[in-house]
Amino acid sequence: MSSKIFYSIIFLLVISAGSVFAQESLISVQTDDKNYDEGDTVVISGQVTTVIGNTPITLQLFTEGNLVEIAQITVAQDGTYSHTVLAEGPLWKKQGQYIARVSYGTGNIAEVEFSYIPASEAVVNTEIFDVNAGNKGTFDVEYSIKGGTVKDIIVNSNNFALEILIDTVDDGSITLDMPREFIGAEKQDGKDEMFIILIDGINVAYEESAVFSESRVITINFEEDDSKIEIIGTFVVPEFGTIVMMILMISIMTTIIITRNKFQIKI
Repeated sequence: MSSKIFYSIIFLLVISAGSVFAQESLISVQTDDKNYDEGDTVVISGQVTTVIGNTPITLQLFTEGNLVEIAQITVAQDGTYSHTVLAEGPLWKKQGQYIARVSYGTGNIAEVEFSYIPASEAVVNTEIFDVNAGNKGTFDVEYSIKGGTVKDIIVNSNNFALEILIDTVDDGSITLDMPREFIGAEKQDGKDEMFIILIDGINVAYEESAVFSESRVITINFEEDDSKIEIIGTFVVPEFGTIVMMILMISIMTTIIITRNKFQIKI
């Protein structure tokens, strides 16, 4: 084989490989999370390196080879694109791995995988935790948690709070039945006051689903990698006494001022 033919073959191979790499990198795709539950919003986004006129991106969602969703997405002038899909409906019934496949132009394809759990398969652990109340012995806190486990629940008498230490595997929530005898949030006239909820030191909102004469039931959403939830009231465990509401609010507002809302700083 002459050197001229040899170098011609090498040149063609380099050009061919370069074309393959160019096609592979022409479009990218990602999701905003790797794990979704039924009812979640799946955000699919990415970028193309070369915009081809008004050509749309074709999105297909599969699980076990079955088509779950299909859509066409407009590409922005800067090459970016984004699309949201609501993870619910008759085709979102199987638990497992799902594939988002995007194609653009001829032969330009990218894929990303994520896991999905329908409501019927979601694991919710309901337990009763025996909390140490010092000289008062112990008291029970019933809770249900999804997306993690409870490691410990501690009374913090300095902050008039319960501290809940958690291990998380995903975004989730915890619902607690809070016994009024041992922790509460009250105004000076005896009416219920809002609890202050901090997750890893950052103020967050919560939902109160039930109010009973002996307890209050609250639900707190958390995110993956969160580790400590503080529920701050106006008193905790009787022998620790009570606190004047004005003093409590000054302390809490100081804490909130030096932090930003958790969901405002998450990107």
